[in-house]
Amino acid sequence: METYCMRNISLVIEYEGTNYHGWQCQPNGLTIEEIVRSAIERIIDHPVRMHSAGRTDAGVHAFGQVVNFLTVKSIPLMNIERGLNSMLPSDIRVRSARQQELSFHARYSAKSKTYVYSIHNAPRFSPFSVRYSWHYPFFLDCGLMNGAIKSILGKHDFSSFKKKNEPYRSCEREVLKARATRRGSFIYIMIEATGFLRYMVRNIVGTLVLVGAGKMTMDDFQAVIDARNRDRAGPTAPPQGLFLRRVVY
Repeated sequence: METYCMRNISLVIEYEGTNYHGWQCQPNGLTIEEIVRSAIERIIDHPVRMHSAGRTDAGVHAFGQVVNFLTVKSIPLMNIERGLNSMLPSDIRVRSARQQELSFHARYSAKSKTYVYSIHNAPRFSPFSVRYSWHYPFFLDCGLMNGAIKSILGKHDFSSFKKKNEPYRSCEREVLKARATRRGSFIYIMIEATGFLRYMVRNIVGTLVLVGAGKMTMDDFQAVIDARNRDRAGPTAPPQGLFLRRVVY
């Protein structure tokens, strides 16, 4: 008599999000989740309930999205990885496949997530970076931006940086690390936190740009946090500059 052993498989996935309506399945547009799930179901030959570490918005990219699903199939991990990559479009790749404890959950087991936002700070945009960064033509002072970014470290109510009118039971989140780094004409803003509100990184970046441009002081930035009011913060940075860098478990 054949016996079956339940397996919990996790995948690390990278994707270029330009051509998709975000990660999460929705009725009115092609999403990365539905493409990945469809490919998994073709490989293992049964429906799956797939969990993901994060739900990136339309146009946002990922180096390290993590998903998990359950199966009783004994397909070797390397075959799962290779099979999926043979089916997926060229802008979605599985970087690795692992077998986890049955208790592992891509979202709820995560200790932190790291996002990186890319700003191309130069007078003219490059056609080779326009899909992967926010082109801002006026000089930004990275030192001022780093001065302001210290204010978000630790536990805070980030209501000022959430998507407007999006309801949350609590807007408190803990930021573990944050910094702005200039490399040539590019500025990279890295934020690692235990969790994020929707649009939180993009709204923080949009406000930091005001600081870097001299349109807002560091004290003004702190006042935005304290206000807990989305109307006090800067504009939402465009999606193409945002990358889900990694998830820590």
